[in-house]
Amino acid sequence: MDFEGLKYLTGFGSEFTSEDPRCPGALPHGQNSPQKCPYGLYAEQLSGSAFTAPREGNKRSWLYRIRPSVIHEPFQPFAKKHFGNNWNENPPNPNQMRWLPFDLPSDDEQVDFVEGLHTVCGAGDPRTRHGIAIHVYLCNKSMGNKCFYNSDGDFLLVPQQGVLYITTEFGKMTVSPNEICVIQQGMRFNVHVTKPSRGYILEVFDNHFQLPYLGPIGANGLANPRDFLTPVAWFEDRSVEESQYRVISKFQGHLFVAQQGHSPFDVVAWHGNYVPYKYDLSLFMVINAVQFDHCDPSIFTVLTCPSNKPGTAIADFVIFPPRWSVQEHTFRPPYYHRNCMSEFMGLVMGNYEAKEEGFLPGGASLHSMMTPHGPDTQCFEAASNAKLVPCRVADGTQAFMFESSLSLAVTKWGEETCQKLDASYYKCWQTLKKHFNPKEKEPQ
Repeated sequence: MDFEGLKYLTGFGSEFTSEDPRCPGALPHGQNSPQKCPYGLYAEQLSGSAFTAPREGNKRSWLYRIRPSVIHEPFQPFAKKHFGNNWNENPPNPNQMRWLPFDLPSDDEQVDFVEGLHTVCGAGDPRTRHGIAIHVYLCNKSMGNKCFYNSDGDFLLVPQQGVLYITTEFGKMTVSPNEICVIQQGMRFNVHVTKPSRGYILEVFDNHFQLPYLGPIGANGLANPRDFLTPVAWFEDRSVEESQYRVISKFQGHLFVAQQGHSPFDVVAWHGNYVPYKYDLSLFMVINAVQFDHCDPSIFTVLTCPSNKPGTAIADFVIFPPRWSVQEHTFRPPYYHRNCMSEFMGLVMGNYEAKEEGFLPGGASLHSMMTPHGPDTQCFEAASNAKLVPCRVADGTQAFMFESSLSLAVTKWGEETCQKLDASYYKCWQTLKKHFNPKEKEPQ
């Protein structure tokens, strides 16, 4: 495994150029598709948007590879349960849902990244390019001579346990807990692991992720573009006997596999703005209140996939990182809430401030549209009576939220098969007391 001393290109949405130093000058000069490419390479474009999309949203990269990706045998169905657009199996369920940590494979099981994919919930249809899906991955084995690509949309990966060593057509990257990566539609990748690994995936069908508009925040803050990292070109020229390299495609919610006799990671050079990338969540610049009231969670948005409705996201990726809490005469934790959006939360590490017990790393919760939710009894009582001095919040913790304007349906695996749904979740609010006293206007 050659992942030592990796280098990266910096910037979000940038126009990059990269070539493996073993083949200097591999990028054609001044054009994309010359009659003959340097080193006898093939030119291949990977388009992430329509050719005629406005320039600010036009996504594409040119890859210069040893063999074009068209060299493979026909795709055949790839049997995989509990993954795909299977969120219509069960009737709707509006209840608050919380999952205990999802089980990792046992020591006597060998499960790679693709085999360990499970769909928890989703909405929409990739055939109409509208919707999202939320998955978890639970694996303990590397993919070997196998790669995966998603024809339906983009993957945002959130590792919770174990480092992912990811090889892409654009190069290599490592992604650790408290980091994220985005592998966009159509990009082939392989995942190597050295220990049991668990994490969350947000898949979007409509569009690509972008940085949120900052509005009155100004020019700087939240996730800064310079902190996003893209791998540099790296290639392997490796043949595999008897077409034993397997290419797995997610297409219209189903998996298919094709055999080929060579590694797909044979891109010697590339240029463009349609790339995989990673981000370290500890670099997020938190914006927070310093006078009164608890700010809306939108100020914690790292990435967004916008819809056609202004200000409304198909999906937002939001984090709740360590920070200072400084507010006067304010109930500081998240307020009680009924939302027109769906809120799926996960926990990478530590304890979430609004629910110290029950919400555990590697678990999750789903608060569906207009289903009430908020702090549990312990959190409410403590925050209502705490001395309001500047204090640190969420040290040693990283909680996140996938928030969507779509109404999410839970899969049979998520509601039944995984056996991790906490039937007692609702009890955390049942002991909230009545404090109303019509004879006392001011709080005691």
